[in-house]
Amino acid sequence: MPVYTIRGVDVDFPFDAYDCQITYMERVIESLQQGKNALLESPTGTGKTLCLLCASLAWRRTFGEFLRGGRSGGGGGSGSQPPSYGSQPSGSQQSGESPSQQQQHSRYPVIIYASRTHSQLRQVIKELKATSYRPKMAVLGSREQMCIHDEVSKLRGRAQNNACHFLCKKRRCRHNNLVAEYMRNNTDLGSEPFDIEDLVNVGRSKGPCPYYISRELSKSVDILFAPYNYLIDPGNRRSLTGIQWDNAVLIFDEAHNLESICADAASFDLLPNNLASCIAEAHECIKLCSAKRSLENSADKQFDPENYAILKALLMALDKKISELVIESKELGYTRAGSYIYDFLAELNITSETSKKLIETIDSASLLLEEGNASETGPGAKTKATVSRLESIRDMLDIIFRGGGQSHAKYYRFHVNESQQTSGDALKVLGKSSRTLSWWCFNPGLAMEEFLKLGVRSIILTSGTLSPLDSLAMELNLEFPVRLENPHVISPDQIWVGVVPVGPSGHALNSSYRTRETIQYKQELGSAIVNFARIVPDGLLVFFPSYSMMDKCVEFWKNRNHANSSNENTIWQRICKHKQPVIEPRQSSNFPSAIEDYAAKLHDSSTSGAIFFAVCRGKVSEGLDFADRAGRAVIVTGMPFATPTDPKVRLKREYLDKQGTSSNKNTKTLTGEEWYVQQAARAVNQAVGRVIRHRHDYGAIIYCDERFAWTSYQSQMSYWLRPHIKSYSKYGEVVQGLTRFFRDKASDPGKLKQTDCNDSIASLTNKCMAQETLPDLAASAQNEHQQTTLSVNSTMRRSNFMKLAQITPANRSTLSTKHNFTSTSQRLCLEDQQSQDTLVVDLTNDTTVHGHPKEHAFKALGLKKAKIMDRCKDAAGFGDASSELPLNVGSRTLARSEGERSTPVCKKNEGIQEKSYGQESNSGPAFLKLAREKLGAAEYREFVELMKALKSKTTHIKISLEAIAKLFSSPGRLPLLEGFRVFVPKNHLPLYEQLVRKYTVSNTR
Repeated sequence: MPVYTIRGVDVDFPFDAYDCQITYMERVIESLQQGKNALLESPTGTGKTLCLLCASLAWRRTFGEFLRGGRSGGGGGSGSQPPSYGSQPSGSQQSGESPSQQQQHSRYPVIIYASRTHSQLRQVIKELKATSYRPKMAVLGSREQMCIHDEVSKLRGRAQNNACHFLCKKRRCRHNNLVAEYMRNNTDLGSEPFDIEDLVNVGRSKGPCPYYISRELSKSVDILFAPYNYLIDPGNRRSLTGIQWDNAVLIFDEAHNLESICADAASFDLLPNNLASCIAEAHECIKLCSAKRSLENSADKQFDPENYAILKALLMALDKKISELVIESKELGYTRAGSYIYDFLAELNITSETSKKLIETIDSASLLLEEGNASETGPGAKTKATVSRLESIRDMLDIIFRGGGQSHAKYYRFHVNESQQTSGDALKVLGKSSRTLSWWCFNPGLAMEEFLKLGVRSIILTSGTLSPLDSLAMELNLEFPVRLENPHVISPDQIWVGVVPVGPSGHALNSSYRTRETIQYKQELGSAIVNFARIVPDGLLVFFPSYSMMDKCVEFWKNRNHANSSNENTIWQRICKHKQPVIEPRQSSNFPSAIEDYAAKLHDSSTSGAIFFAVCRGKVSEGLDFADRAGRAVIVTGMPFATPTDPKVRLKREYLDKQGTSSNKNTKTLTGEEWYVQQAARAVNQAVGRVIRHRHDYGAIIYCDERFAWTSYQSQMSYWLRPHIKSYSKYGEVVQGLTRFFRDKASDPGKLKQTDCNDSIASLTNKCMAQETLPDLAASAQNEHQQTTLSVNSTMRRSNFMKLAQITPANRSTLSTKHNFTSTSQRLCLEDQQSQDTLVVDLTNDTTVHGHPKEHAFKALGLKKAKIMDRCKDAAGFGDASSELPLNVGSRTLARSEGERSTPVCKKNEGIQEKSYGQESNSGPAFLKLAREKLGAAEYREFVELMKALKSKTTHIKISLEAIAKLFSSPGRLPLLEGFRVFVPKNHLPLYEQLVRKYTVSNTR
């Protein structure tokens, strides 16, 4: 496996890395080394998770070997960066460590890797298995997922927790009783990657409790995998007893919704039906307790009926007090400052002190209710998997009186509004209004503040869709000095992005509230989708701003046709003629069947594919991979703005605006309007991310709303997408461009199906499902996109290196590896001197002669022959560089004098050196780093735009070069002026040399 030295850390990477991957790992290591927080955005398909694991574990290895049970796996164990503290010889990894050695181990940093769901963590652990790293690891889960006890496993919520605690305390759980012995006899447990299912299988086959095995393992690990709630929820966090937080690194993967998750975790809504159920449960506890005491003739204080009578009385008083509040406007509700909650509850004698007694009473009530439930069902009967509603009151008290203080109340709003009664177990009382009491947190940074108090080393937030980064950082109220918005690894010809402002009849497409209800809008949108269904092959995704809008459009299309159409069929029938439809259900329970339906229709040969009508922020838009045929295009019909009159949305905007007026004028704050727009933009970015899932995928993104042409909207889109966006003025131009795009792909189907062995994403990103599974779609994608595993240490390289002459290279890695390679083209020049590690590249059937590529092979690769053969230097002009050139400039080195002759063959053992013009090596990342240091923020953005123009040739090369030279013309930037010449196309070097001389002379006068 290649080993890359990044910031002094040796990173063992399973594949040849792209520049964007090197840059990503560099940012991760920078964050960890300097103890700074990081916001890292990298599109899906760029190997983000693999890079994150390799970089963080390589950094961890610089402190010493992995904990006992780990084995040397590369990645910095012998790196050049000395451990900051706690280093010790690898022999200490064996059993029988001394207390001092164990203490040194305890001072090693621990990496806590969190993601939203267990299915996402399962994918992360799967990728860990693909690396050579074998840290001591553990994965945390809930009892609901891990309990194997016959009766307790059927329970849910705190009832399950209480039952588990009760049995373990009495030592009546045989699974828990086996844990200690199993851990003693299996000291290597955690040395190999495993997930929750593996632990459950161990429990079922060997007997020990999987839940408590994971808890024991978590006390001493190198890396711990856990869902978000184990870090964000204070109670769950306190249960992680073995972690020294001041030496921990927190990684939040898929963090695009982290701020809303943090805010929701710190808020509550007390619904009227919940409160009624709580009162009923308290009454049930009184009866159960009285029966228990008379039967056992006991005066157990834990089960005192008086306690439950007081609890019931308080809950009834709370219900009465909520109903007595005067609500003058049903639309506005009853709103007060967050601190009002303490005055409101104090009138019921609920304070910080009395709340502790209430919480104890509720905990005992949950246990009492569970015992009563078990006695009703009888031995051997199926236990009811119900959750005590009293737990919601307990959670509410925990949130209100957290830490025993009231300082956090300033971030809250107290709100009561009239509730809509729902079906189910709602206990509506006739003649009585139903109200919901809410205490909403509008500062997601509260959770982050807790981590700062704990003194964690670094917090890394990463996702494919974090943009806009500034607003996210402000929302979380945390400094993020290390930031990255990575480009994609795809080439420009693999993606088509267009803004469609008008429909086929020329009428505007605008889904704002002013026009979305009109017949004209629905007709235009429907007719546009009919055309796109005809043009786009295979799978097509259509995202609406809301379920309501989707339902209205579909209903209209089923009954109407376009007024100007001569076709007798309805719009819906015309859509179905090209693609079979599937509609995302509102109910989560129906979603798996919808996915199966889509997969089946996708393979139906009677039509050209399937079309999935879905909703932004819905199930389809989150965590699903529609790779290859499953998603060739995505249509976004509008911005999914939240309802502005929604009380929570309105109060959030008011809160942010108030914060902005009261804060320091020099401090940048997020306004309510900015937050409102970026929430919608991030939902769009998530939906758009369902397509283009790997290096060889291709597809189209179609924005069917004229507002997407606005600069303010486009600036909110993911960074990698912005350079590709084109706004069209006429619908006909859209049809022509889209037709040409897919026709070109159909005429050269092998181009993108071939797997580049240099592509580090190859065997890792063809996961059709990250959160849910689509077996049929996965099989389809697998057939279409066969993957290859890269192994440097075997002759597999000879056969696995595909015919690269047909594949446009993405941004090749330029960082030197342990093998002294800086790029693919340099490897091609090496003689067959490294036995099995030598690369033999079959570019075409006749492109190599005795292992050396013929001239025309490089032409297909976009590399210039004369520069390739010049002492194996990997030099190319902008005209042939990768699509990601602006942020990932390849390692290009030109001869200083044109008289220098090229030699066709590299000499044996000849090191490949890069020229340095008095500064650090002018590789892409190094040059960009120097540019960032020398240029201001605005100037650096200008430089990036100029490089894009140079690559895409949207501006004449002469104009671009003159602008760049002028940007580098000040005295302190002459190293940039000199260094940039290595990136200039050869035929424009004379012009650039003139510019260099001009500005150099002017600076010496």
